[in-house]
This record gives sequence, C-alpha cells and structure tokens, in this order.
Amino acid sequence: MNGRRVGSGVVRRGLHAALLVALLAAGGAARADAIERLRAFVTEVKSGKASFTQTVTSADGARSKTSSGEFEFLRPNRFRFLYSKPFEQLIVADGQRVWIFDADLNQASSRPLAKAIGATPAALLAGGTLDNDFTLADDGSSDGIDWVRATPKAKDGPFRSMRIGFRGADLAAIDIVDAFGQRSLLRFTGMVANAALPPERFRFVPPKGADVVEQ
Repeated sequence: MNGRRVGSGVVRRGLHAALLVALLAAGGAARADAIERLRAFVTEVKSGKASFTQTVTSADGARSKTSSGEFEFLRPNRFRFLYSKPFEQLIVADGQRVWIFDADLNQASSRPLAKAIGATPAALLAGGTLDNDFTLADDGSSDGIDWVRATPKAKDGPFRSMRIGFRGADLAAIDIVDAFGQRSLLRFTGMVANAALPPERFRFVPPKGADVVEQ
C-alpha cells in the first residue's frame, strides 16, 4: 500500500503541474504562427476532448511513471481528467472546486478552484489569461515537432516552464518542468476541439462511504 501511495503521489504532482493545459493548441499550427494559434485557442476554443499518455520523470532522471486516460474540458472553469492506467483516478473541476478521487482508496479531496490552479498551465485550460501570466517564444523543432515555450512570469509558482508541441496541424505533446525539476511529458491522440460536452460531465458527487477531505 505504501508503494502504491508513493507512485500515486508522483503522478499527482506531475498532473497538478500539467493538468488543464493539454488543449492549448488543439487547432494546431505551423511553426511560423504557432504562438498566434495558441492565443487563438485560448480565446476561441470553448471545449475539447482527447486521449493522453503521461510520463512523469524525477528531477534526477532515475525514476519515471507512465499513466494514460481521457480528458475533457468546457470553459469557463470546468474540466475532467480520468486516469485509467495504471490505476483509476478522477480529477474534476466543476466551476467552483477541483475534486480528486482515488477509486481504489474510495477517497475524495477538494479545494477551491482559484487556489488549486492560480497562474499555472491549468489556468489556461480553465480560461485564464495567456499574455498576462506567460512569456511566449518559438522554441524550434525536433523529431518533426514544432515547439512553443511558455515561461511563467511569476517566479515563485509551481512550475518552471511549459513547451507545447505541434506535428503539422495537430497538437502532439506538452512538456512541463515543475519547480522541483520533475518533468511531465504528455502525448495526445484524437483531439476534438469544440466538442459537444454536457455540463453534467463536470459534476462530481462523492460515492457513498467515501472519505472526503475539503480544503
């Protein structure tokens, strides 16, 4: 059980640095206009869904965890991350609070949305302000992916940098380094921008008998 909890914590820390950014460039872009497409996505794409695979690597590169699942978002301030492998975990923002539910532990926790995301990549997905919080720059190409770097203007935030990668017209990856040097690399498939998503998808009611902690 202790080992499982440690693994869960690694995934969560990476997720908290990364969750809600996955859609920053759903419309895609060529390298020359990737930054403007990113800006357009933040203002014009109101909903979306995709599959993801996430690899979280420790700062020294010695340990890594891989997980996968599905995510959805509906602006403003609603999103849903469902991890299915290696174990089930659900993260839901309902517009007011962010809920995290571990199915195997039957344990739920929540905190106010503003405290949970602040000026993080999560804020961009929820409907935050891009240019107020981040400095954007073309970050070159590698392995057929064109990158945009988004560096937070706040110096004491939970992450150091975020790179958003495009392969042709498609979002290919998000690469994030948090304040502790831990890296989260998310790869995406099947992105659908402006998907029809009912608000009910972003409501969470703790199951009967679940331990609930509110912060």
